[in-house]
Amino acid sequence: MVLGKKSCKYRAQTLLGIFAKVNIMRQSPEISKLTGLRASFAALSIFALIGISGAAMAADPAPMSPEAPAKAAAPGKPKVDPVAGEALYSNGDAKRGVTACITCHGPKGQSAVSTWPKLSAQHAAYTSKQLKNFKEGTRANAIMMAMSVTLTEQDMQDISAYLVKQPLSQGVAQNKETIALGQSIYRGGITAKGVPACAACHSPTGAGMAAQYPLLGGQWADYTNAQLIAFREGVRKNSSQMTAIATKLSDAEMKAVSDYMAGLH
Repeated sequence: MVLGKKSCKYRAQTLLGIFAKVNIMRQSPEISKLTGLRASFAALSIFALIGISGAAMAADPAPMSPEAPAKAAAPGKPKVDPVAGEALYSNGDAKRGVTACITCHGPKGQSAVSTWPKLSAQHAAYTSKQLKNFKEGTRANAIMMAMSVTLTEQDMQDISAYLVKQPLSQGVAQNKETIALGQSIYRGGITAKGVPACAACHSPTGAGMAAQYPLLGGQWADYTNAQLIAFREGVRKNSSQMTAIATKLSDAEMKAVSDYMAGLH
């Protein structure tokens, strides 16, 4: 049996009263020794009872404090959605002012003219980075800067996830007279100028490296050439590595290597 605080206090007061009576009895010569013994035994019994009660109270577990509410799990990074990416790419979103990419870049990212780059099979991380750079203004292009301003980061990732899954659009080198020069630059670089081989980063087949270097094989030669000029002239500033390389290339070398890459696959 577990006694409460009030019960213990009451028994303590009772004990003090018994002590007082016991003292009085001990002082009176008329009280028999037997009576004194009985009173002492009663006092000891109450001592034991209070001791047991105290032990029982001490053994009782402290009341549990209410548990702190569990912290809400931090929201995870949204998953990419190629289906949503396809919808944005093909139809845009009129409510948000998002223009359909297909208008310029063609079905599945396979543009029909060299004015617009081919985007099919391009590494998702690279495409997302370019869209982000356009929106931030670190890559200058009036049309793409206007197009990307309405895109969220999720939109960019979704569109990129859709494009990377599309079939590669292959091309053909057009200028037979410069193929040898283009091949030499792409595979071996130009040692005398300190130009590294393009294949070192973009791979021998032009496939690039995911999240690092873009796919170049099959790209329109005119587009690739325009980007090399933009790097050289400081118009495009979102790759210090490419700026350093492009400044060492002549117009003829840029055209030759751009044409050669168009035929890679």
